[in-house]
Amino acid sequence: MSTVPRPALGVERTLPDAGHATLNPVQLVRQRFRQWWQARLPLSDMLTLTQRNVYILPTGPGLMLVATLLVLLVASINYQLNLGYLLTFLLAGCAVVGMHVSHATLRGLTLTLAAPDPVFAGSHAPLRIVLGNGRKSTRYGIGLAVLDDAHDDRWAWIDVPGQGSATVSVAFQPLRRGLHRVPPLTAETRFPLGTFRVWTVWRPAAQVLVYPTPEAVPPPLPEGEPRAGTAGSARVQSTGEFEGVRGYRRGDPLKLVVWKKAAKSDELVSRDTQQAQRRELWLDFARAGSVDAEARLARLAAWVIQADKLGLDYGLRLPGHELRPDAGEAHRRRCLEALALC
Repeated sequence: MSTVPRPALGVERTLPDAGHATLNPVQLVRQRFRQWWQARLPLSDMLTLTQRNVYILPTGPGLMLVATLLVLLVASINYQLNLGYLLTFLLAGCAVVGMHVSHATLRGLTLTLAAPDPVFAGSHAPLRIVLGNGRKSTRYGIGLAVLDDAHDDRWAWIDVPGQGSATVSVAFQPLRRGLHRVPPLTAETRFPLGTFRVWTVWRPAAQVLVYPTPEAVPPPLPEGEPRAGTAGSARVQSTGEFEGVRGYRRGDPLKLVVWKKAAKSDELVSRDTQQAQRRELWLDFARAGSVDAEARLARLAAWVIQADKLGLDYGLRLPGHELRPDAGEAHRRRCLEALALC
């Protein structure tokens, strides 16, 4: 634990890419070129698409159309077919108009990334993107995805109404805790004929906070520590609850009701908060049990979630960092953030 430095906010820790060892030379060159090219793109959470950042190339069907037009043109010249000329140039004109319409579908669109919420490591981090359309006509068949070879099939398609906006969600899966930059995103369209692929690449500046994955089956919460100057007898049992209870009183909050005891005795009982306040529940890194630092953080994350569900006041002790006992959603977020950046 002490060997892992705590990064400053906005700094992402990177590890060597083990996948390079499994790539063939062509894939490696392609990946290096992609990384070099993406590094030249500016970081921004809002992107307006113009002729400078929208690219276009023919698709497979588009190349087949070009080959077909060449065959028709050669046949029309050899046999002097006026209808052949008409068909050839009619199809060529449709392809040229389709190229213009396809490029204009993306050009002028505005992409805005909403601030991503924190997630746990191993789960999917959703990214909400708002597409703004300033022109009067609707933009059809626009797809967005994470620019990653492993996510080629995870496209989200949407139509953006004229002088309106539409929201689309894509996701990526961070595998490690910490602060991760949102990966590059791509938007593309093949409307209207599918003969041209028009796309753009976008590097958002936002970052996603990734909490440690909670331990699946954590041990019971640790015993509470006596407050300074008190010697209370309340402690945390193996069920993770304070053993000091009393009969239910009208107006007691539902979170104080001990439902497990009520199910066994058919009598409502509530936790005695006055007795419990004589001791403090501390979630201590040094008492998390495992010798592995990441396993300790996973256990502490599970304890934070468990204590929050029970409505307990709890504190968190980490090497060089301490959060005083408190309760509520804001305190839960502070504790999980401290675990993520530890």
